[in-house]
Amino acid sequence: MNEKNNLLAEFEGVVSGHRDGHGFVVRDDGQPDIYLPSNEMRAVLHKDRVKARIVRLDRRGRPEGRVTEIIERSSAPIIGRLLQESGVWLVAPEDKRYGQDVLIPKGATGSAKPGQVVVVELTEPPALYGQPVGRVKEVLGEIDDPGMEIEIAVRKYGVPHEFSDSALAEARALPDTVRAADLRQRVDLRDVALVTIDGEDARDFDDAVYCEPAKVGRGKGWRLLVAIADVSHYVKTGSPIDIDAYDRATSVYFPRRVIPMLPEKLSNGLCSLNPDVDRLCMVCDMLVDAKGEVHAYQFYPAVMHSHARFTYTEVAAILQNTRGPEAQNRKALVPHLLHLHDVYRALLAARNVRGAVDFETVETQIVCDESGRIEKIVPRTRNDAHKLIEEAMLAANVCSADFIAQGKHAGLFRVHEGPTPEKLETLRNYLKAMGVPQSIGDVPHPSDFQKVAAATKDRPEAQQIHTMLLRSMSQAIYTPENQGHFGLAFEAYTHFTSPIRRYPDLLVHRVIKAILSRQRYQLPALPTPGEAHAKLSKRLASRVRPPVPGEPVKKPSAELQAWQAAGLHCSANERRADEASRDVEAWLKCKYMREHLGEEFSGVVSSVTSFGLFVTLDAMFVEGLVHITELGGEYFRFDEARQELRGERTGIRYALGSRVQVQVSRVDLDGRRIDFRLVSGNDDLVLRAIRDKAGTPAQESDTRFRERSKGARQVENGKAAKTAKPTGKTSRKASRGAERSAGKTRKGRR
Repeated sequence: MNEKNNLLAEFEGVVSGHRDGHGFVVRDDGQPDIYLPSNEMRAVLHKDRVKARIVRLDRRGRPEGRVTEIIERSSAPIIGRLLQESGVWLVAPEDKRYGQDVLIPKGATGSAKPGQVVVVELTEPPALYGQPVGRVKEVLGEIDDPGMEIEIAVRKYGVPHEFSDSALAEARALPDTVRAADLRQRVDLRDVALVTIDGEDARDFDDAVYCEPAKVGRGKGWRLLVAIADVSHYVKTGSPIDIDAYDRATSVYFPRRVIPMLPEKLSNGLCSLNPDVDRLCMVCDMLVDAKGEVHAYQFYPAVMHSHARFTYTEVAAILQNTRGPEAQNRKALVPHLLHLHDVYRALLAARNVRGAVDFETVETQIVCDESGRIEKIVPRTRNDAHKLIEEAMLAANVCSADFIAQGKHAGLFRVHEGPTPEKLETLRNYLKAMGVPQSIGDVPHPSDFQKVAAATKDRPEAQQIHTMLLRSMSQAIYTPENQGHFGLAFEAYTHFTSPIRRYPDLLVHRVIKAILSRQRYQLPALPTPGEAHAKLSKRLASRVRPPVPGEPVKKPSAELQAWQAAGLHCSANERRADEASRDVEAWLKCKYMREHLGEEFSGVVSSVTSFGLFVTLDAMFVEGLVHITELGGEYFRFDEARQELRGERTGIRYALGSRVQVQVSRVDLDGRRIDFRLVSGNDDLVLRAIRDKAGTPAQESDTRFRERSKGARQVENGKAAKTAKPTGKTSRKASRGAERSAGKTRKGRR
């Protein structure tokens, strides 16, 4: 459509508000968002569905629009703090994208007190000359109450956090132990030394493993058993528990709290493979050869008796020292752990042959005290025990996908596509700019990425290069159409190993059972897809290849459409859970960093944008923004190919992986943002850049530069105390307009 027609047409979409008062209409057709100035946002709110007409292009080249019709008002509740100003009650939304305070009539405050966090239901929408009006629906408590950040997040993102009465009643009616009737047509594995290996803080155990040497063909190998809790035995299709589990689609993990997919009686009781009790399970029984290839496999329902609950730390210690105290305490089970370690090394060798992508990234764990305050943030270290379990689970998941494909039954695959052409082009340009000799072809293979990672692992910019490789990847989804898993280099892959906390795994169990009994599993009638489903569906539709003219369009069957809907729902709610978890972590980190305002830390640049640098602190693993206006009194150009900002006068460069010294200048709890400013200590970096740019003799350049920087430091040190205040105007103005871009940048990294 040409520009003239665009200006005449109306487009439907959902309003996405911005904390600075303006907003955007996210178009249903996937075309660029329509910018809404603040005056157009007065009559609408974040998440409203509207029709808009493009009226002009603004000075930044964005299509600017006018709302012509409000199709549907969002029913999402608004969470915020109740305030009283000059006798008027109002609620300031916690999510600043709503842009307007909500007026509360005197009789509509309920039991809420000023300053408390409340949930508001709108009774009157906003108008051009009037604020929205609402009533207090729920009082959450004081802003500093322990766990308040979680109470806000579950409502903000619409995470179901209370089970229905019918689901709880059904859970109460379940038995406390495995009954004799449950053992019919099950293989008895109670004498097999199956064990669980999990983290120290794990509360539910849905997988157990066992390994013994075995002859595979004419050579040596292993028999590897992966036993998974048989949730499908207790959660029947269409039952109240099943409906609640589908609605949640996944457990949501927060620091100090989990919102489970299943009621506790199942997740921590009947379906948890606790030690020294009988439990029902589904088993993937595999023969693995010396090269790490699965030679044969079979699935069957069984009953097991976990012989031990191991932790990763304990198993790693035993594998390192089979005569140490940990090994002595578990003497009878040490040989089995050694067999597991042997099969792991074979599976790892096969992984390397496949060329699966395996980047070493730093994962962190937030350690909180009893009141929910962060005590420290520590890196999670992955030892051989973690990797051993990971490879065993991958093998079982691959067998599950193969079994469903061979059985010609519909089901959900875990699909990870290769990079999009746009991301691939960006990555190629970056590798070329960085002088990396290895390239990635038009039809990339995971091994191409692994080769680049291996070839650059000893370079100073290794972390920077590996980060870019990781960001070029797509995000995995659940779909009935098997398109393989790019990152793991599998032709078919699914999720079988965590039915306690993931609904797709529960569906996979049901399909496997149906194939074993030579039946066909029928999906239940599913609830209406939510907003998250619609957003993801639209995003995925943009990836679909348009039909070739003249080529017949094959309409998917009703069964396939139902599985597609289930896959979209599970994928969308997986993202919802991730967003809620990140929101809580960001809140906690902001509260943590408020105690460190004005302090200086060393860090590394973790992302570069046109408006500044995101820096991750070495000691705390907390990320904050150094706005471009805080980089000094010169003009910086953003080099997208090199992913760096370069100063025109000095030639100083800030790129991924650059080390910097920063000061915590501002913390915005509501906006979940931390602002840093660069501090002195980068003299040598600037000096080298000036010398490289101008070719000035070292001694003369040193003298001139140090005289200039001495004066600059005096000015900086004089301003430091002011800048460190959370209400500092400089930081607030400097970072204005950056949030939307920051969201897109971070979104691309996931």
